[in-house]
Amino acid sequence: MTTHELEQLLLQQPVALLHRLARGRISRHFHSGKRKLIDLLLQASTENRPGLESDLAALIEEQAHRRQIVPVEKPVQIKVHPRPAAAPSTSRPHKSEEHSHHEPPVSLHEWLSGIGVPPTQPFVPDAWQVEALARLAETDVVVSVPTGSGKTYVAIEATRRAMQDNRTVIYTSPLKALSNTKFTEFSRLFGAGQVVFLSGDRRDLAQAPLLIMTTEILRNLLYDAAGGEIDVRLDTLGLVIMDESQYLADPERGVVWEETLIFCPSQARLLLLSASIGNPQDIADWLTAIRPTPCTLIRHTKRSVPLRAGYLHPNGKLTPLFRTPGIPYGQPHLLHPEARRLFTEYEDDTGPSRSR
Repeated sequence: MTTHELEQLLLQQPVALLHRLARGRISRHFHSGKRKLIDLLLQASTENRPGLESDLAALIEEQAHRRQIVPVEKPVQIKVHPRPAAAPSTSRPHKSEEHSHHEPPVSLHEWLSGIGVPPTQPFVPDAWQVEALARLAETDVVVSVPTGSGKTYVAIEATRRAMQDNRTVIYTSPLKALSNTKFTEFSRLFGAGQVVFLSGDRRDLAQAPLLIMTTEILRNLLYDAAGGEIDVRLDTLGLVIMDESQYLADPERGVVWEETLIFCPSQARLLLLSASIGNPQDIADWLTAIRPTPCTLIRHTKRSVPLRAGYLHPNGKLTPLFRTPGIPYGQPHLLHPEARRLFTEYEDDTGPSRSR
């Protein structure tokens, strides 16, 4: 089969089949459109063209076989009354999928409802926030909660209490831009003279009680302090906040977080904040093992700001991605009918008739 013939055959296939063909061949292939996906498949098959042709033929045959054995005119009956003995399309549908056919899919209006600025109301800290601050008075703390739950409140209140006790506070983040944003925010909260932002080209520590920097800068300062080259006022350091601490797992930069935690002065409390640590208890146990102060894990799983998934077609049409307002985790088959229609329209628009 020539390259042109293979390209034409690929153009005739639906995008879903091409994504199956791309598995194991192309990384992040779900981010590619049909034309780009075909180009990437042709490039990836340079060294193993027979393998690609064989897999493509098998997928086409499988697709044709399914069309023959699954009656098109009665798809709902098959889902509502599945029979194990009936044809190879395998497993019994999920109960939620069966149920979804009896419930109308969410409308765009329902899906968008509730989005906007919430009404003003008195702030009341959540129980986990109160517990985190109470624990921080006695132990190091790892806070693992979903995005938008209020980690920053814990950092601000812990900073306020440490400064009231005349203790120095260091706040770190993995990005200079994020640290700069926190410098602006904390300067507004505590006063410009109370906050200093340290970067690689600025070594003046001044006498501000709150120092903001990237984690690499803190690691370097601890190295320098150990050699007597610079004064970080370790004797007054009372709190070290490490935001986005999931960077401990970063293959390249994770060692910086590890070294910083290891060399951090023992009298300073550690407050690690993250929304995406998969094993926070392991991190808390490790800190307990390497430091004289035990570490407490504060974990909260309920998301304060719920997620919704939508699909925006290139023609400007917006629709819910799933039949439900929220994201049906583990049930990606519950696509919204309008989203399915737009997917098909996109495949038609990028198919052979529109190809170059």
